Amino acid sequence: MTSSIKPYWKNYIDGAWVDGAAGRLTVDNPGTGGVAAEVALADAGDVDRAVMAARRVHESGELSAMRPVLRGRMVRKIGDYLLAHIDEIALALTHEAGKPIWESKIEIEGAARYFEYYGNQAETVEGRSIPLGDGYFDFTTHEPRGVSAQIIPWNFPLEMIARGISAAFATGNTCVVKTPELTPLASTYFANAAEYAGFPAGALNIICGYGHEAGTALSAHPGVDHIVFTGSVGTGIRIATAAAQNVVPCVLELGGKSAAIVHNDADIDAFLNDVRWGIFFNAGQVCSAMSRVIAHESIHDELVERMTSVATSLSVGPGLDRLEVGANMGSMVSVSQRDRAAGLCETAISEGAKAATGGHKLNLPGAYLAPTVFADVAPDNTIAQEEVFGPVISVLKFREDAEAVKIANNSNFGLVGGVFTRDLDRATTAARQIKAGQVFVNEWYAGGVETPFGGYGKSGYGREKGREALWNYVQTKNIAIKLPSA
Repeated sequence: MTSSIKPYWKNYIDGAWVDGAAGRLTVDNPGTGGVAAEVALADAGDVDRAVMAARRVHESGELSAMRPVLRGRMVRKIGDYLLAHIDEIALALTHEAGKPIWESKIEIEGAARYFEYYGNQAETVEGRSIPLGDGYFDFTTHEPRGVSAQIIPWNFPLEMIARGISAAFATGNTCVVKTPELTPLASTYFANAAEYAGFPAGALNIICGYGHEAGTALSAHPGVDHIVFTGSVGTGIRIATAAAQNVVPCVLELGGKSAAIVHNDADIDAFLNDVRWGIFFNAGQVCSAMSRVIAHESIHDELVERMTSVATSLSVGPGLDRLEVGANMGSMVSVSQRDRAAGLCETAISEGAKAATGGHKLNLPGAYLAPTVFADVAPDNTIAQEEVFGPVISVLKFREDAEAVKIANNSNFGLVGGVFTRDLDRATTAARQIKAGQVFVNEWYAGGVETPFGGYGKSGYGREKGREALWNYVQTKNIAIKLPSA
């Protein structure tokens, strides 16, 4: 397999590959410290053309009037295309994101799964009849909202695009996707996939632009009917404010500071495997990462020691060299993101936390942070409150069950949480009390595309994944008929 990718990538508007009116953007390779490629940079005019193309297709009824089973088959074919080109796409994703090749392939497989699931759901979006008494026939229908704007984060660009456009297409909407500036390259393969699946020109538009220009123009565009955003709280507030000016609904997923409560009867070996996936997969750049561990005082020291062993066992280096699933980790997405995480580690130490391992940059070309475990962390320490978005886990201590839940809820975020115990009563009690949109019991990342996902508090609002996501993309219409007298 060649290790190179093409040097210049274009935007995709109304079925054509086009340059960007704002010029070009250099995309770095954080795994090597070099350049990955250049990408066309869109401005507000490009955004307008993309929205108008999507609007034209929506108003034509070409997708919404189609029999749902046929539309569902088209959706599934997008996933088929991704899997058929997985090696090529994974190479591009690793170049721009720094993650190991095997992690990139897992992301592509996850993206394909969304199209399989929502393709199969397309013909299940049904209305109902409502009895109003003799002489009336009343029923509901679900109609697509129209043009869905999808503003995508850099950490899992393929899965996040797939998560949104699969549900949008299944319900007959059209889409404009603004890819992240840091990882825009592999996302363009969705355009090829949509063409392969038979979607008309303009149904899917993919552009890369700066958030303050293209993102702002897209979120405020009067031709947009619906916005999906994953990213920071501050940006989410600005997008929701812009959407409110046009009375447009949003789905916002704004990050987390998720906690795993580990009781003294937990299966520690299984939990340690979850630590590997929960905080070191994708170098910890996961909204629902296991960033806090709240350990019972009787097992705290053992957990810190064994988690440290997990962290130090990881081989860290260029993702292009890490082809097979194993105890390895790639770079973070950029030097600036790495430096931010390293700064939070320095703050943690200054506030009294102990770096059991890591907490510093690695002396490698690129954006590498050592896998890090912090002990002696207090609930109000900065490292226990702010989202690091890196391979950094903090271990806190509790004595009583209620104290553990209180510490877990001591956060402005509420995306996911976890409980590890063999006691089912204890687990279900904690699951009810943890303020999060999803709670894992005895396995971090349990669930799947089928299970709804979204946050409490500053983790945002709305639900993605599962059947719940379909309702983001439709409006319910009621039709009440007075029947003629016999």
